[in-house]
Amino acid sequence: MPRTEHLVGTRALLLAAARDEFAAHGMGGARVGRIAEQAGVSKERIYGYFGSKEKLFAAVISEALTEHATLLGPPSADLAEYAGRIYDLHRRNPHLLRLMMWEALYYDGGLPNEQPRTARYRDMVATLSEALGSQSDTEPGSESDTEAASTLLALIGLAILPTAFPQITRLILGTAADAPGGDDELRAHIVRLARRMVTPLSDALT
Repeated sequence: MPRTEHLVGTRALLLAAARDEFAAHGMGGARVGRIAEQAGVSKERIYGYFGSKEKLFAAVISEALTEHATLLGPPSADLAEYAGRIYDLHRRNPHLLRLMMWEALYYDGGLPNEQPRTARYRDMVATLSEALGSQSDTEPGSESDTEAASTLLALIGLAILPTAFPQITRLILGTAADAPGGDDELRAHIVRLARRMVTPLSDALT
């Protein structure tokens, strides 16, 4: 195997092992030794590739968020169904949400790669603003863009809460959430709530 391919392969193995470790234990509880063992390399390789455990954590988060954006795609005209897509994504990939929750607990202030991540959300807000019927030449910071940003935040919150806090879901819904079809019913309810939430806004902006 050429050296370049070997380096790429080793880095991918380290990121995959680190994703499992960080998703399970967070930045504080993760152990470089366990990551190295799972990847089949020495701990020195981790420091050689990434420099520190914190930089490895940042690389894992960056990769996970890129995957998240690719799997989810931009907001669609059917915003209620978009909330359903967010729900589906996190139910099928709970590690993505766990990594973001660990990130929120670890960083107090600025985030790694914050500027490009902010730009990505701005693009989502712009797409959502257009989906809601606002003018395509609306300047950032306008009333409709602010409304769209708040709506995006509310849609995400509505869709991810059952996965982010399964204990609350269980306490409120009891065994209904675990019953056959319970997940489908919860998703359908989230979509209905999202539709009720965005319909008046869409009417107001058209």
